[in-house]
Amino acid sequence: MSRVTARRRTTRLSPAGRIERPDTLAVEEPLEIRVDGQSLTVTMRTPGSDIDLVHGFLFGENIIGTADDIVSARYCAGADDTGRNTYNVLDLRLRTPTPLPTRNFLSTGACGLCGKTALDEVRTHTRYPIPHHTEPVRTQVLSDLPARLRAGQKLFEATGGLHAAGLFTADGTLLALREDIGRHNAVDKVIGWAVRENRMPAHDLMLLVSSRASFELAQKAVMAGIPILAAVSAPSSLAVDLAAESELTLVGFLRGDTMNIYTGEHRLT
Repeated sequence: MSRVTARRRTTRLSPAGRIERPDTLAVEEPLEIRVDGQSLTVTMRTPGSDIDLVHGFLFGENIIGTADDIVSARYCAGADDTGRNTYNVLDLRLRTPTPLPTRNFLSTGACGLCGKTALDEVRTHTRYPIPHHTEPVRTQVLSDLPARLRAGQKLFEATGGLHAAGLFTADGTLLALREDIGRHNAVDKVIGWAVRENRMPAHDLMLLVSSRASFELAQKAVMAGIPILAAVSAPSSLAVDLAAESELTLVGFLRGDTMNIYTGEHRLT
């Protein structure tokens, strides 16, 4: 399998002087996702949990609804200059042949959708609308989540260059954590885990991201029926609009005992 870290030479300058040494970096490689032999998309990701990634991506795009919709997932030959398989092409076989989207994906920032069109698209396609009443969560539990996520970020510890996403229960128990060079890939990986574990709809879970909360991340939470999305950084305006229209509790700037609650405060005690 592909490596998740790589070593490169670097020159470090500091008040103490100049030091040449190797540095550990996060690997970034393309992954081509094929469905029934047809190329669907290419995403830049950190290798690892690729099966979770494609399950989460296809679920978020409404191509599958459960793990049973996928019959098989196999790596195709994609040799490098040495003839070794790069494991960068993954072909999924669906139980029922499904026409693939001809449009750009909702998660693509350059898709050209205006704000209202994007909101309407998500509202129309979600299989699991978020109910107004879900299990309440104490704000102290939320406050503890970033530290729990950070403690599990082994690749970030080594490289300092990866995003993370985690799925938690209402009492703060961490169920799944994934890291990736792309924040949307990290979210797809944990949602894909939930799909494969038959935990959809995820009405009993919370999603925490180690980044800002963009529209695409809010979209993925809504598609999975996750009632609470928390981020250590800021949300975007369209993410807040989507959260308000979808009954999603959106929390930003979750740092220590402080947080900004943008929507859905009724779930927090």
